[in-house]
Amino acid sequence: MNVEKARWSRRYQTALRKHIEQGAAAKLLPTQGLGRKAVDLGLETLDVARAHEQALLALALPHGASAGRQGMIRRANLFFSETIVPIEKTHHAARKADGRVQQLIQTLRRRTVESSASTRHLKRSIIRRQNAETSLEESGHRHAILLAEARRLQKHLRLLTHACLTAQEHARKSTSRRLYDEIAQTLLAINLRLLVLKASAMANTKSLKKEIANTQRLVKQSEKTVNGFAHEFIISHKA
Repeated sequence: MNVEKARWSRRYQTALRKHIEQGAAAKLLPTQGLGRKAVDLGLETLDVARAHEQALLALALPHGASAGRQGMIRRANLFFSETIVPIEKTHHAARKADGRVQQLIQTLRRRTVESSASTRHLKRSIIRRQNAETSLEESGHRHAILLAEARRLQKHLRLLTHACLTAQEHARKSTSRRLYDEIAQTLLAINLRLLVLKASAMANTKSLKKEIANTQRLVKQSEKTVNGFAHEFIISHKA
């Protein structure tokens, strides 16, 4: 690259000398090619200025303030100014690009902030949804537990009801058997008394009266027993 730059400097010096020697009729066409080549080589304005200064020294311009010398200096300066135009355009484009880059950076930062806010909002939404799902799962679990407990209690209640009805049925049967036994025994006793009464009727009147009184007591006792068992049976049936 240094060889290329040195070659470019010599080319610049040759073109500048020809331009100055041509005088006022000189054209600036060579500057376009020199400027584009300088851009390709990565030369900056300061690099071109150094090459321009070395070219002027090599040209050995006449001393003094003569009009010819001043004209040569003006033509040389114009040649330099035209040569660096592509470089300045590159700088301008670079500045525009840099400005565009800065705008893009600002836009990117703004969008990054917006994206961060959106991300935080999304995370909060995800957390809320996860909490809702967890709460729903817990609620469903509790519901399942309560449903199972209700079914267990319902089954237990059926068993208790069946046991209670069974116990009531046993109680009614037991009461019925007791009532039957009591009535049977009472009727048997009455029957025996009647037999005794029949046999005693032939004996004497006093004995007859006594047996009749005893039989009446048995009948009343049987009536109380029957009424008591009937009342007990009614109460147990209502329960």
